[in-house]
Amino acid sequence: MGCCASQNADSKAQRTARWRSTGIVAMRDAKLKTFPDEILDLNSSVRTLDLSHNKLVDIPMEISKLVNMQRLVVPHNLIERLPINLGKLQSLKVMTLDGNCITSLPDELGQLVRLEQLSISGNMLISLPETIGSLRNLSLLNVSSNKLTTLPESIGSCFSLEDLQANDNSIEDLPASICNLVHLKSLSLNNNNVRQIPKNLLKDCKALQSMSLHDNPISMDQFQQMEGFQEFEARRKRKFDKQIDSNVMISSKGLDEGIDL
Repeated sequence: MGCCASQNADSKAQRTARWRSTGIVAMRDAKLKTFPDEILDLNSSVRTLDLSHNKLVDIPMEISKLVNMQRLVVPHNLIERLPINLGKLQSLKVMTLDGNCITSLPDELGQLVRLEQLSISGNMLISLPETIGSLRNLSLLNVSSNKLTTLPESIGSCFSLEDLQANDNSIEDLPASICNLVHLKSLSLNNNNVRQIPKNLLKDCKALQSMSLHDNPISMDQFQQMEGFQEFEARRKRKFDKQIDSNVMISSKGLDEGIDL
């Protein structure tokens, strides 16, 4: 019994030492119900934290100790809310929260000024905070499969945004500010209630190559009459040709590029 306890202690110590030396903490599918205190004790050593596929119900306030963390990966848990001091994680670049039970995001989200990727699909969000517009380095935003009816006007201040995914919501219209996203390459809004999009979207979003709007009450005629449609089509075709030239694998649905209705 004493020998077994000693081995377990050694194993735990070795694991902690490994985490501290690599900066990578991974406890996927570990059946966790509470956030391990041993992780919080690592303080500034943590660079990546992966707690995917567990049964965590919350993230403790003490997570702010992990000041050098760059990747927070906690999809497929039972998390209902995020701590309000989340904004203290000033080094965070990637945050993955898919498949939880989150109903709202704290305003402090806007303090994560280095954040580049935010994925929070498959939750219960009814809105996004206006402070999201402070995320000037955000290139990927995935809010698919929530309960959103609109996107905040401040989304237009996410100037680095290249990929916006908001499929499977109840979005009815898009804010005019979305036309400010001059680096936006892909916009996906399948299965919403979108009837029209801002009239200058195709003209002003000069990097846009792909727009997907399956299962929305909107017609192709509306797009063809929009200013900038021909230029958009040219960009879409160039991307298509490049995919073919590179022998890109096509899904069973076929090519899903350009304006798809």
